[in-house]
Amino acid sequence: MDIAIVSAHELTLDTPAIARELARGHRVTVYTRSRAKGAGVEHVPAGPDVELSESDLLPYISDFSDGLRRRWSKSRPDIIHAHSWSSGLAAIAGSEGLGVPVTQTFHDPGGSGTPATVRRLECAIGRRARAVIAACADEESELIRMGVPRRNISVVPHGVDTQRFRRQGPAFPRGNKPRLLHVGHAGADSAVHALTSVPEAELVIAGGDDLSVERLRVLARESGVADRVELLGMVPHTAMPKLMRSADLILSLPSTVPTGTAALEAMACGIPVIASAAGAHLDSVVDGVTGFLIRPDHPAEVAGRIRQLLGDPTLRTAIGYAASDRARSRYSVERISMELLRVYERTCA
Repeated sequence: MDIAIVSAHELTLDTPAIARELARGHRVTVYTRSRAKGAGVEHVPAGPDVELSESDLLPYISDFSDGLRRRWSKSRPDIIHAHSWSSGLAAIAGSEGLGVPVTQTFHDPGGSGTPATVRRLECAIGRRARAVIAACADEESELIRMGVPRRNISVVPHGVDTQRFRRQGPAFPRGNKPRLLHVGHAGADSAVHALTSVPEAELVIAGGDDLSVERLRVLARESGVADRVELLGMVPHTAMPKLMRSADLILSLPSTVPTGTAALEAMACGIPVIASAAGAHLDSVVDGVTGFLIRPDHPAEVAGRIRQLLGDPTLRTAIGYAASDRARSRYSVERISMELLRVYERTCA
């Protein structure tokens, strides 16, 4: 198959690995306006050459779709997979009249704070696409509420590169305190509050811009745990395996979870994860087996699970092995690529 992947905004973390896997037996081209590099990635200029939010991209979608049309008119793909609503708009317009089916992934459709205009666009794109791919059962339900026909929806979760995220490998140096790692700034407040009830541990928080890092620094100081909190800010994704393997436990506590990538990567590294019981976590984390699920914004429950796991090395090891096995068997990019390919084949048929 000739597969066109469209990502106007930015590539999701698993897109390059899945594209490489699909390219083992098919021709795959990733079309993006970002400056991402790699085999099969084609830059389509549209608007100023700076990073823009999806809303700021809207005036330049026509330029992006025109660029796609010029390329596809010369070399028509068999299937198009658009990532995000802005990519869906461009893909539908760029493929008009070419007879190429469009599949769509939204990444948190109808999420909290979504402007009404964007939600209307998502609904229209979802009904227009030949197939819509949901990352989890929670997202499938949201798509149905948006009016996407159930028969057009396939659930294919995000994948994890288990060659990079694995149990064995180097880890960043650390001290003697038990190390907790929270990935992402969303939900990190709960991690800081939980730390107040785990006096023997340290907390490392990876992710967030300058504003969110400063807010967390103030919270840690007000909570009396500033000496046990390390704020790293943005961490290159290439460094995440080492950082995760340096931790005893990994926390992922946002209230909304469209992809659950951080928890999947932690599981692949064999590190027990304590995750918010929301979104994609409900599918990927088997409570009490591959990690623990906690109601969002309940730091006392988080602290209780932390103390339980830190106090029971046998349980921690067992959960780590079970998590690693589930990540490899269910969420590897090899398996996710096969599931996507089946969706593409059904859509073309």
